[in-house]
Parts: sequence; C-alpha cells; structure tokens
Amino acid sequence: MRTTREQGMAAEDRALAHLQAAGLRLLERNYRTPGRGGGEIDLVLRDRDGTVVFVEVRSRSSRAFGGAGASIGATKQRRIVFAARHYLMRLGAPPPCRFDVVLVENSVEWIRAAFDAA
Repeated sequence: MRTTREQGMAAEDRALAHLQAAGLRLLERNYRTPGRGGGEIDLVLRDRDGTVVFVEVRSRSSRAFGGAGASIGATKQRRIVFAARHYLMRLGAPPPCRFDVVLVENSVEWIRAAFDAA
C-alpha cells in the first residue's frame, strides 16, 4: 500500500507526462506561497502559445461522492488563484494564463480552462 502522499505524487507524474506529451513545458512543480493560509499549485506549465497554465491535479480511487472532479470546491479554487497571482507578480509582464484541472482516476482527463480567476 502506498501512502496518500505517494499516490498524489504518482498522479502528478501521470498528469505531467500527459501534458508534456501534448506539448506543454514544465515551469514549476508544487509552487507554494510563503506563510500560512496561502495556496499551492501542483503544476505550472507553459503552453505552445505562451499561455501560463496553472494545473490542479486530483486523484481518487473511486468515483464515489463525485470522484476527483467534485473535490475542487470554491475554497480550493480561491487558494489556487491566490497562489497564481503570487506567482505572476514575480514576472515583469504577466502573460496570458488559465486554470486547468487534470483528473487522474482509471484514466487521465484534462479539463482546459476549468475555472476563472474571478
């Protein structure tokens, strides 16, 4: 049996491989804002058109209770957006960006532009 952390890392590995095969380039993995109460972004990538893509990877062993996709609520989205804004502040001129979700269950499902920063 793998730990929850090991399962999460394996899901991120699968998601990253899927996105890289689609032509995205990894910029950062597990980006965290400093301090308490901040956010974390599982994967930060750059798409072929220059768009910075902030990716949340979710994995569940079953589809009970809505599966992996149902676990990304409003609070989680706010924390991801907070961390993305922090990441973008480091850049001189922020590029276009979007928020994607990759669901890893039996297969890998990539949802582009899954939610907005608003």
